[in-house]
Amino acid sequence: MLRRTGPPAALLLVALGLWQGVASLPSVDDLLLSSPVEVARALWSERSLLLAEAGVTLVEVVAGLAVAIAGGVTAALLMHLARPLREAAYPLLVASQAVPVLVLAPLFVLAFDFGIGPKIAIVAVICFFPVTVNTLDGLRSVEPGLLKLMRSLGASRASTLRRVELPASLPYLFSGVRIAASVAVIGAVFGEWAGSESGLGRLVLLGVAQLQTERVYAGVLLLAVMALGLFGLTGLAERIAVPWRRSERGA
Repeated sequence: MLRRTGPPAALLLVALGLWQGVASLPSVDDLLLSSPVEVARALWSERSLLLAEAGVTLVEVVAGLAVAIAGGVTAALLMHLARPLREAAYPLLVASQAVPVLVLAPLFVLAFDFGIGPKIAIVAVICFFPVTVNTLDGLRSVEPGLLKLMRSLGASRASTLRRVELPASLPYLFSGVRIAASVAVIGAVFGEWAGSESGLGRLVLLGVAQLQTERVYAGVLLLAVMALGLFGLTGLAERIAVPWRRSERGA
C-alpha cells in the first residue's frame, strides 16, 4: 500500500512546497496566484458555500455520466449487432468530436433553459463518445475461434452475446467510463459558464470577475477532487464487476 501511495504523496508535497514558495515571492501578485495556505483558509472559511455549490455540480456530473453510460452501451450494442448501422454511424460519431463544447453549451442552454437540463446534456454528450467507442471495441475483441465454438455448440446469438461478448467488453467499458469520469466535470463547468444560477463552475467564474483568487483556486481544487473521486469509484466498481481482470493483472 505504501509503495503505491508513497511516490504520489511525495510528489504532491513537493508540488505544494514549490507552489507555496513561488506564491510567497514578493514579485508575485496575490491576485494572480494564491498560496496553498490561502487556499486552505478559503476552503475552511467558505466551506458551506463551496460544499453547497459542489453538491449542485456533482449532481450534474453523476446524472450526465449515467445518461452517457446508458446511451453509450445501447448505441454500442446496436452498432455491434447491425453492421450497416455501424458503418453508417461510426464515422458520424467520430466527426462529432470535432465540434467544440464551448459552441454546444450555449445552444443547450437555449434549448433546455437555465435549469439542470443543459448541464446534464453537455456532460452526457462529452462522455458518450469514450463509453460508446470503448464498449464497441470490447464487443468486437472476442476471438473468432471462441465465437465459432459457441456456434458449434448450438448457442443462439443472444446467448453468445450474453455469455461471451458482454463479459469480454466489461474491461473496455470501464476504461471508457474512467475516461468519461475524468472529463465529465469539464462538461458541467462549461454548462455552468454558459448559463447557470448555481454550481462550482459559476462560483469560479464569479470569483474571477470579483478578483477573489482564493475562492477560485478553492473551487478548482474541489473540481479536481471530484474528478479524482469519480475515477477512483469507477476503478473500485471495475474490481467488483470484473474480478477476473485482477487475476490477469496479477499473473
